[in-house]
Amino acid sequence: MTQNKPANTLANGYIDAHVHVWTPDTVKYPLAAGYQRDEMKPPSFTPGELLAQARPCGVSRVVLVQMSFYGFDNSYMLDSMKAYPGVFSGIAVIDDGSTSGARENSGKAAKPADEMQRLKALGVRGFRIFPRNLPPDRWLGSPQMASMWECGAAERLAMCCLVNPDALPEIDRMCGKYPGTPVVIDHFARIGVDGQIHEADLKKLCGLARHKNTMVKISAFYALGKKQAPYTDLGPMVQRLLDAFGRERLMWATDCPYQVQDKHTYCDSVKLIEERLEFLTADDRQWLLRKTAEKMFFT
Repeated sequence: MTQNKPANTLANGYIDAHVHVWTPDTVKYPLAAGYQRDEMKPPSFTPGELLAQARPCGVSRVVLVQMSFYGFDNSYMLDSMKAYPGVFSGIAVIDDGSTSGARENSGKAAKPADEMQRLKALGVRGFRIFPRNLPPDRWLGSPQMASMWECGAAERLAMCCLVNPDALPEIDRMCGKYPGTPVVIDHFARIGVDGQIHEADLKKLCGLARHKNTMVKISAFYALGKKQAPYTDLGPMVQRLLDAFGRERLMWATDCPYQVQDKHTYCDSVKLIEERLEFLTADDRQWLLRKTAEKMFFT
């Protein structure tokens, strides 16, 4: 059984491509303006608590995604990466010119490429971007965002997009303008969050496959479709994406700690890819569970 697996070495264990961590120590790591402690649910999800969930399921490395609680202060994520050498990679959040200022740390970055290069030296390999309060057809239009996409191409740093399907056409435009920029779409672009897999939305997402540097995270099963294990209702969507993007551009992730709340478990997320989708070959599983994320975030 998956839950009884011994911990794998870093080299051959699975990689969870999307996890958030935070600490109850809000003195050393203060929350960004506008956030309150009662928004931290669970109150604590440290790297140690994460690995206690992940390692028994065969996961040895993890891509940490900067948590919104901390705004542009990536310190907790960076300190977690430093404390576990080789175990974590990082996706940071910096000022991309789209903030309203209401719930973010102050101080806009005039030259985001400088910050991207600084964070790359500390192990960061991607940057989370999302529309915030901007219209989906204009959310990528700032000069700062243009600078980020240019730097992403030059430094091989991914634009990691937390979006709904209505934001995909603007991503498609930017992929055409910056074809060398790695782009990762989080959580199937949230297709299925309303319980239905809409064909028009899936067609938009699959359309991005024509951009060779665009990838998709097969993740957040707890929040999509039927929203219950064994999550096999998401299989047809996984197969469509596999046909469109190929296995080398898909990566599995949990979106923990949210995957391990209520009746959902970490190992149920792993098992969907590891054993429950019969159309996946052994090589497919290796790419989705390790090799795609390794290539993008650990090299």
